[in-house]
Amino acid sequence: MANIIGLVLPFFGMIFLGALTARLTRQPLEALGWMNTFIIYVALPALFFQLIARTPVEQLTEWRYVFGAVFSTYLIFGLMFAASMLVSRDGIRQSTIKALAAAYGNIGFMGPGLALLAFGPEAAVPVALIFCVENIMHFAVAPMMMALAGGQKEPASRLAFDVARRIVLHPFIIATAVGVLAAVVRFEPPAPVATLLQYLAQAAAPCALFAMGVTLALRPLKRVPRELGAIAALKLVVHPLVCYVVLSLVGDFSATWMYSAMLLAALPTATNVFVIAQQYGVWLERASASVLITTVLSVATLTALLYLIKNGMVPPDLFP
Repeated sequence: MANIIGLVLPFFGMIFLGALTARLTRQPLEALGWMNTFIIYVALPALFFQLIARTPVEQLTEWRYVFGAVFSTYLIFGLMFAASMLVSRDGIRQSTIKALAAAYGNIGFMGPGLALLAFGPEAAVPVALIFCVENIMHFAVAPMMMALAGGQKEPASRLAFDVARRIVLHPFIIATAVGVLAAVVRFEPPAPVATLLQYLAQAAAPCALFAMGVTLALRPLKRVPRELGAIAALKLVVHPLVCYVVLSLVGDFSATWMYSAMLLAALPTATNVFVIAQQYGVWLERASASVLITTVLSVATLTALLYLIKNGMVPPDLFP
């Protein structure tokens, strides 16, 4: 158990330091803007490019793996959405945010750092594949569901253009695409460029986790949703279990790829869910509470999952 605590302590320690620093210095949340810009547009793209560019091309076309991981995510999305519509009698707009809270994990800020820390560089490709495809889906699903709910003033063509633009111009997706191209042509950057990429990649995880801690500390907890128990259980426990079963059914993947997918599925609700709720003006404070509380609970659930994996209690294939 000590080795697992040693594994997750630096990771969650950076989040705690961010939260503590935010409380002590009392800087406004807007002061975090340039750090977030550095993380999203520079550091994490450098990390994705650097790792994917070194990967054999055949590993970048494992579509059964991507399908299994994304299907698992949207099975959870569908369960929460149906429960919200049928049991709580909420509308499409609120049900969409609830479903995203239960299914959309923090795979951007938390995923790469924790997966690489837990499973080594071999986790880079599965993390990047899942991240890119899931984010493409999330970028498309949220505006589509809000349009179905009505009240959208934009024409369908404009909506489709905005979705496509967000997908094509997302820095993580651009970095991944360029990394795939570099892997295909076996491009080796000049030594100074490679050193710069290494500096940026090393800064990605610490900066992302610190910024996440600041954000959580400065976002007040006002309204806790009554569905929080269901959201937390689906996101932190059911999602990784479903992912494990589905991937075991659809293919025969290496232990690192299987465990990386499970780890990403077990991550807490993404801060982007709050951003989406803010964009559409629905379920705002409760989305913020979902992000904060699932992140706190994930300290225990992620530690437990890594303990089970590292001690051989979770075989890499449920149906060998």
